[in-house]
Amino acid sequence: MRIVTWNINSVRLRLDMVLRLVDDYGPDVLCLQETKVIDDAFPLKALADRGYVHTHVRGMKSYNGVAILSRLPLSGTGGALWCERQDCRHVQAELPGGIELHNFYIPAGGDIPDPDLNDKFRHKLRFLDELTAWGEGLEDRHKPRILVGDLNIAPLENDVWSHRALLNVISHTPIEVEKMDAMMRAGEWVDAVRHFLPATERLYTWWSYRSADWGLSDRGRRLDHIWVTPALVPRLLGYTVLREARGWGPKPSDHVPVMIDLSEAA
Repeated sequence: MRIVTWNINSVRLRLDMVLRLVDDYGPDVLCLQETKVIDDAFPLKALADRGYVHTHVRGMKSYNGVAILSRLPLSGTGGALWCERQDCRHVQAELPGGIELHNFYIPAGGDIPDPDLNDKFRHKLRFLDELTAWGEGLEDRHKPRILVGDLNIAPLENDVWSHRALLNVISHTPIEVEKMDAMMRAGEWVDAVRHFLPATERLYTWWSYRSADWGLSDRGRRLDHIWVTPALVPRLLGYTVLREARGWGPKPSDHVPVMIDLSEAA
C-alpha cells in the first residue's frame, strides 16, 4: 500500500500536477491539503478516471480544505472541527485492514511568534493542544493508525536550513516543537520518514516562493509529515520525498509530496 500526502495549494490550479503524480507513482491513497475548493467544485471526475473512485473531501472557497482520494474502499469517513471553527482542516477514513487514516492541515500561524500579539499563532498553539488531548483520548492503542498532512512544524534541527536562524520563526520555534512532541507522545505516533532517515540527515518538504532559485539556495523546511502507530511500524517498507515536484511547471506548489510504502498485513 502506497500512501501520499501533499499540500497542493489549490487542487484545481494544479490538477495537472496531481495527475502527473498519480500517473508516475501510482499511490493507493492520496491525501491533499489546502485544496481551496468547495466540495461541489472538486475535480473528482479527473481522479475517478485514474481509479480514485473512493473519496472523502471537505473544502471551502479559497482557503484550507482537505481530501482523501483512494483506489481502495473507504469506510467510517468523517472529520472533526477544531478550535470551534468550521475551517476544513481534518478528514478521516478507515482503509482496508482496519487502518484508521487521519489527514490534517494545521494552521500556519502567521508571522509573529507571540500568541498575545498574533491571533493566528494563538490559534495554532490551541490547535496543537487540542490534538494532544485528542491523542490522549484515543481508544484501542493496538489499532493501526496513520496521521498525515501539512503539520506546519519542522521539529528537528535538520528539518530546517538553519536551526539558529529559524529559532524565532514560526514553524520552528521551541514552543511549537514542544507542543508537537507532546502531540506525538499522546498518540504514541512514530515518525515514518525519520524511522528510515536519521535525525542527523537534512530533509525538507517545503521551499518558499520568495526564493528566486529555491534549488540553489535550498532554504527548505520539513513541514509535511506521515506518522504511524506502533502496530504499523513492522510494515513500513520505505519512504520517498519527491523533491523534484517543487520544480514541476511554471507554478508548482511550494510543498512536495511525501509517500510511504506499507507491506501487507502478516
